[in-house]
Amino acid sequence: LLLLCHAEEAAVIVSGLRNTDVFVGESATFTCELSHPGIRNVQWWLDGTPLHNNLVTEISQQDGRIHTLTLNDVACHDSGTVTFRAGSLISSAKLLVKGISLSA
Repeated sequence: LLLLCHAEEAAVIVSGLRNTDVFVGESATFTCELSHPGIRNVQWWLDGTPLHNNLVTEISQQDGRIHTLTLNDVACHDSGTVTFRAGSLISSAKLLVKGISLSA
């Protein structure tokens, strides 16, 4: 247990979230890579609202280190700040959903 606590403290974000621009109806994917697997209390947020795995919001992890959030079929109101938290580690990025111009 002591080793786990030490490993959790030593973990760092290897690759953080990147700002993403997409059009209405597209998918937006955010990825955060951690140096160690097994970090507890992993959570995704959009503008301060916790996100949960469902048809529109896909949350996955690979090898316990690479955490991915995909927002499907985004709308303009989905624009905001996406935040990833793993223990005391935090990474944030902006999501900008652009409307499709109908003027010729």
